[in-house]
Amino acid sequence: MSETTATVPRWHAAGDWFDTCKCDVPCPCSFAQLPTHGDCDGILAWHIREGRYGDVGLDGLNVLMLASFVGNIWAEHTDTYAAVFVDERADEPQREALQMIFGGQAGGWPAEMVTMMAGEMRGMEFAPIEIEVADDLASWRAVVPGRVEASAAALTGPTTPEGARVQSTNLPGAETGPGQVATWGRSTVDRADAHGFLWSREGRSSKHITFDWTGPD
Repeated sequence: MSETTATVPRWHAAGDWFDTCKCDVPCPCSFAQLPTHGDCDGILAWHIREGRYGDVGLDGLNVLMLASFVGNIWAEHTDTYAAVFVDERADEPQREALQMIFGGQAGGWPAEMVTMMAGEMRGMEFAPIEIEVADDLASWRAVVPGRVEASAAALTGPTTPEGARVQSTNLPGAETGPGQVATWGRSTVDRADAHGFLWSREGRSSKHITFDWTGPD
C-alpha cells in the first residue's frame, strides 16, 4: 500500500473495543503502569458500529489482534509482537480501508498507537470474526473459529448494585484514546493458538471501552 496520509480521505470509525489479557483485575496497563507480571499478552477486538473511509462504508465490520510485550507499553517496553485478523466479509475497498486505519497509515489515534508500540508483525489474515457485546455491557465475546476465543463477564461484587457496571473515566492509559468510558470485566475464556501466540486461561482482567476515531489528522 503506497498511500500516505497526504492522500488519505476523511474517515471516521466508532464502536466497541475490548480485551482479555494475562493481568490481574484491573489491568495496570490501562493506568499506564507495569503489567501485573512485568509482561503482558492478550486479545484485542474491535467492532465498528459506524464507519466510513471516504466513500467506503465500514459499518458492522470487525478486526481482532493478538499482541504481547514486556514492560510498560506507555513508556519503556520491548519484545512487542502482534498479529491481526481482518473481517473476511469485507470487500476489497473495505479491506484496504481497514488495513490503512488499523495499520496506522491513515492517521488518527491508531497511528499514535502503532508508533508507540513499534511492534513486529507476525502475520495478518482475513478470517471470520464473530463479536458480540451485550447491550447492557453484561458480557462481551470475540471468536476466530479454531484460532482465538475471548469472552468476559462484567465485574461485580458484594457492594455493586444489581445491574450496575464497574467503570472508569479519564484512564491514564486508555487503549482507544482519551474521552472514553471503560467497563471492567473478568475473562471467562481467553484462548489463542495462532501466529506463534499460544495460551489458554480464564479469570483474568478484561475491559470494554468504546472508541470514536477520525482521520487522517
